[in-house]
Amino acid sequence: MKKIGLLSDTHGYLDPKIYNYFKDVDEIWHAGDVGDMSVIDELEAFKPVKGVFGNIDSNKIRSAWPEHLVFECENKKVLISHIGGKPGKYRKDSYPMIKKHQPDIFVCGHSHILLVQFDKGINALWLNPGACGKYGFHKVSTLLRFEIDGDKIQNMEVIELNKRA
Repeated sequence: MKKIGLLSDTHGYLDPKIYNYFKDVDEIWHAGDVGDMSVIDELEAFKPVKGVFGNIDSNKIRSAWPEHLVFECENKKVLISHIGGKPGKYRKDSYPMIKKHQPDIFVCGHSHILLVQFDKGINALWLNPGACGKYGFHKVSTLLRFEIDGDKIQNMEVIELNKRA
């Protein structure tokens, strides 16, 4: 079993509360718009991290992390892309990746809107953790925390870090 902490759109800021919420996770997944290499460095010093670059990220971050990431976690195939679209309306460069890799879990960020939904069209759990940075139009900073145990995705938790003015 693996416990996962999922975040996106830090835009150069890591809320200190993240460390408490993710203290028991085995891995952290970041769905892009990191904002600054210090975010990657801080997360990697804390826990194992997997992630992708986003549209605001520098060449340094783009050199450190890929645009799309495909990997296995327990018995689930995972695809992470920063800009993925939404269930039923996938971005034209993400949809071929989904069709090619046929993930069980498709993770994206970018929209700053948290959404967890099983999409029958791609036969995958679609996850967007919203945004947890200071910048953007989101009203609440959010994270996701869950477990993957063999074939099961369980104990999905939405974490609200803070409400923004």
